[in-house]
Amino acid sequence: MSATQAGPAGRFISFEGIDGAGKSSHIEPLAERWRQRGIDVLRTREPGGTPLAETLRDLVLHRPMDALTEALLIFAARRDHLERVIQPALDSGVVVLCDRFTDASFAYQGAGRGFDRQILATLEAWVQSSPNGLRQPDLTLWFDLDPALAAERLVAARAPDRFEQQDAAFFERVRRGYGERCAAEPQRFVRIDAGQSREAVAAQVAAALSARGW
Repeated sequence: MSATQAGPAGRFISFEGIDGAGKSSHIEPLAERWRQRGIDVLRTREPGGTPLAETLRDLVLHRPMDALTEALLIFAARRDHLERVIQPALDSGVVVLCDRFTDASFAYQGAGRGFDRQILATLEAWVQSSPNGLRQPDLTLWFDLDPALAAERLVAARAPDRFEQQDAAFFERVRRGYGERCAAEPQRFVRIDAGQSREAVAAQVAAALSARGW
């Protein structure tokens, strides 16, 4: 069975949410289900996805820097990721599942750090321009969760990075930032109630995909 017959060939789906929302745990099960149906799937992440972008990711997560430097590094990583991995995969008919994309920049650097949204929009236009317009995901699944619950989940998960060490007020702002992006582009976003059980969250993801015939 070909990807064209089986599902969403050449589609770009991003998974968004604050740290601890659980989005990452739903990406691989979805990728595996589609692979079993004969669909070519690429799982990737941001910042990251290429050797250069992974190096920049390590800097962003672990080195102190101001918001402008942070934004520039993230968008530099995004450009390399788009040019070398995401767009070639989409052009080949591969489904790309990406753990975060540009919405995270507006949520974390924009809302969380209070960085100038217009500068972020300019970087977005520079980095994601294409012959067909701005390269955005075809679908964004936003895993929305109360920051207090997300923090409880993170305590038992791993040592926190520079973002995960932020206080509750920071993550409240990030959550609001995601909400603003969702409200601005309701045709692209689907809000997932990440406070439910893992099975219920998976059912919401499946429903969002089914609604698009995927």
